[in-house]
Amino acid sequence: MKKEKDLHAELAKRKYKIPNPLIYFIYWAVDTTHLLGGKYHPHIVIQDDINKCKGPCFLIWNHQSRRDHAFLTLATYPRRLSIVAEYVSFFREHLHWPFKMMKILPKKVFCNDLVGVRAMRDIIKQGGCVAFSPEGTSSIFGDNQPIVPGTGRFLQVFNIPVYSMALKGSYLTNNKVSIDDRIGQVFGTLKLLFTPEDLKKMSADEIEAKINEEFHHDDYEWNKTARIKYKAKEGITKNLSDICYKCPKCGHEFVMKDHDNIIECSHCGNGATMDEYYDFHPFDDTCIIPESPSSWAHEERQDIIDEIRKDKNYSWSFHVKLGYIPKDHWIKKTDMSEICGEGIYTIDHQGVHFKGTKLGEPFSFDVDYKTVQTYPMSIDLSVFSLFVNEVEYDFYPDDRIVAKAIMVTEEMHRLHINKWKNFPWFDYMYEGKELGIDLKK
Repeated sequence: MKKEKDLHAELAKRKYKIPNPLIYFIYWAVDTTHLLGGKYHPHIVIQDDINKCKGPCFLIWNHQSRRDHAFLTLATYPRRLSIVAEYVSFFREHLHWPFKMMKILPKKVFCNDLVGVRAMRDIIKQGGCVAFSPEGTSSIFGDNQPIVPGTGRFLQVFNIPVYSMALKGSYLTNNKVSIDDRIGQVFGTLKLLFTPEDLKKMSADEIEAKINEEFHHDDYEWNKTARIKYKAKEGITKNLSDICYKCPKCGHEFVMKDHDNIIECSHCGNGATMDEYYDFHPFDDTCIIPESPSSWAHEERQDIIDEIRKDKNYSWSFHVKLGYIPKDHWIKKTDMSEICGEGIYTIDHQGVHFKGTKLGEPFSFDVDYKTVQTYPMSIDLSVFSLFVNEVEYDFYPDDRIVAKAIMVTEEMHRLHINKWKNFPWFDYMYEGKELGIDLKK
């Protein structure tokens, strides 16, 4: 009897080595051209050359876009990087072979993953360099995410040099709003962030605080000074209403419409144009428009912080299609998963919930905020993901509501648990408000 194919099990058993020198050279050579990294006109400053590190090391970076791997390679060559990538990408038909050739390491994001940690450990034992983003996902709103709790302790366990690559401009070239490439400039600084001695003398919390501070950045705000043009083929505001979903003037949600270089409220007419610098220009003096898309999202987050505290019975439900990663075949190039069911997704004070169907059978789950803090993000804001019992599922809402779903879940976690804390520079959002079990002792 023919054994049923199981791609998940095959990946779990895969052995990892440092990338082949010839294959890595070919990738680097292509990366220098306008076929890949070269078209973004990268400006890279090397404060500390990672090639001078003769033993194993980590390279961490602020994850701004799907193109970041190109800039890491340009900054570190000829040092061969073993780059960590999200688990689902290993099952996409156009990526699984290049990932295998380049010895990319898999990691389930925001989930316990012994297989992923073992892959990194094997590279370290070989004297290699493991490159990963401690944020766990690329930037959603243009600024950096707090790093995954436990990162400091993880680095202490291995106790090897940690280099950092701080990127600027990468989000503006390719982001969660639009997957179109927007050609402009990208800047990066490579430096030694921690020596083994630093990791020994610092606490895990101090290490994490230093990383968060090192990556403190907002691409939209940065470009108000940098003044770099980013050219968009399909309109600079394409899908911008995914982030800017609430009208700052009338307060209605999901009424913002975008097209070409315009974002406008269909309820009250409040709106603006956006130029190639990502600057807003309100239609007239009556319009109320935040300084940038990221600051717009911050205002929406603050409204959510207030709303869920005022309403102890807060519950938000919406219809979704359910996606999964099949075991016996690859996912098509244009897809992130395969639709296997549908149902109602609910976010309330107890946790996140799903009730519906999977592969023709009833399927449901309830996950509390000790388990979920935020969602892995694959491509854009049409879908969000969640690991349930270490199995990844994608959720495709009928409407473009993913940005709000992310922020509501994050702020529910911070209200009830707060293990994954926000940044100190956003303390003003929580001033005088209840915040997590760490403050309920």
